[in-house]
Amino acid sequence: SGIPGKSRARLSKNRKKRGHVSAGHGRVGKHRKHPSGRGNAGGLTHMRILFDKWHPGYFGRRGFRRNGQQAVFDNCPTINVDRLWDLVPLEQREAFLAAKDSAAAPVVDVCEFGYHKVLGRGIIPECPIVVKCRFISSEAQEKIQAAGGAVVLRA
Repeated sequence: SGIPGKSRARLSKNRKKRGHVSAGHGRVGKHRKHPSGRGNAGGLTHMRILFDKWHPGYFGRRGFRRNGQQAVFDNCPTINVDRLWDLVPLEQREAFLAAKDSAAAPVVDVCEFGYHKVLGRGIIPECPIVVKCRFISSEAQEKIQAAGGAVVLRA
């Protein structure tokens, strides 16, 4: 690396310090490899003030461990049935709502929009729609099927 045909050693900063005993690192402290330990060493001893100040709560445990339990969907974004048609593009939405044809119902995969569960608040147009989701409430399922649509559960 560096400039072709030129010596890299000639360009190094240390060249200027040759002949000066400590090469700019001081006589007392000395330039040693890892004087305070490698990485996060010393977080509970000699680096404690730094860890407490800038990383509070870094050490220790908190909360319960759920041993032997299945993964719980703590993060389960929801959408209500009254907003399902908002996920269909506007031009297509107008065409589907005008036709009201069960053979050509729009397929809406709510997971693609970042939702996992469909809830039943609100009213939906009397027009069939196919909804793909991970979870659905019974009320939402009834409303979609009453409009002539269908629900497809996905993983």
